[in-house]
Amino acid sequence: MKEITHQDHLKFLKKHDHVVIDNVKVPLNANSKIKKFAPSTFTPETTTVWSFPDRGDWATHIGNYRGNWSPYIPRNLILRYTAPGELVLDQMAGSGTTLVECKLLGRRAVGVDINPDAVMVARNRLDFSYATLDADYTAPEIKTYAGDARCLDLIGNETIDLIATHPPYASIIPYSHDREGDLSRVHNIAEFADEMRRVAVECMRVLKQGKHCAILMGDSRRNKHFIPITPRVLMSFLEAGFILREDIIKMQWKMKSTREKWFGKKYDFYLIGHEHLYVFRKPDAEERMAKFKESMKWW
Repeated sequence: MKEITHQDHLKFLKKHDHVVIDNVKVPLNANSKIKKFAPSTFTPETTTVWSFPDRGDWATHIGNYRGNWSPYIPRNLILRYTAPGELVLDQMAGSGTTLVECKLLGRRAVGVDINPDAVMVARNRLDFSYATLDADYTAPEIKTYAGDARCLDLIGNETIDLIATHPPYASIIPYSHDREGDLSRVHNIAEFADEMRRVAVECMRVLKQGKHCAILMGDSRRNKHFIPITPRVLMSFLEAGFILREDIIKMQWKMKSTREKWFGKKYDFYLIGHEHLYVFRKPDAEERMAKFKESMKWW
């Protein structure tokens, strides 16, 4: 892990006005003009089916970074599973959606991404002043790093209160062209599952006992047939020792892949319109585990 600070970001801006992610130009704004700091209407989710037709455009949230998740997702997770001042980790932070929500909600955060250009996007979207009428609000410390989710060497054991992250799906959207260790470039599903086991082990190490780890994953399709990636990821985290707290179905809207829509009509298969948001809990050392056996590794 290598820290990328606000000062590093300012130096980067002097020479660059954009980065390129997955062949898409992502502008870096010198001054973010923000119209609103929160969703116009927000009600915390209460069921295991989440649907956000309006993906969210408050603060610096923009949908021009492919594969980033709707800010409604980390907002719900942060409000449910943490208190102000607690520490949130997103170790595949991408454009920084989770980190921006942490800043708005008064949670400290650590963001990590294997692509330094992605970290610059995240730092860029964190670069705004936030004034609130909430007398209890304290501006949180948010640190960002270029690093590998499988080796979080600068994060201590049992220091994190919540993990909320959206990993790449096996070879769906490549976030770098040739960066070693980039999970978005792993094409073999078995290899991807093995690497996610390593991610799960690191999650278990850095997360405090009794705290939660939320992972949004989707499945894929090849040769006109469904590829179940999410069950493999589920098993990876259960094998690492986690307890499954929730399996939330997140509906997909405004999918950019028009090619997939065209192929769906041509080859007569269903478009994948959902993802799985798994919420795991790390057990306490003194817990009686027998009562959770049906929610743990069974094989």
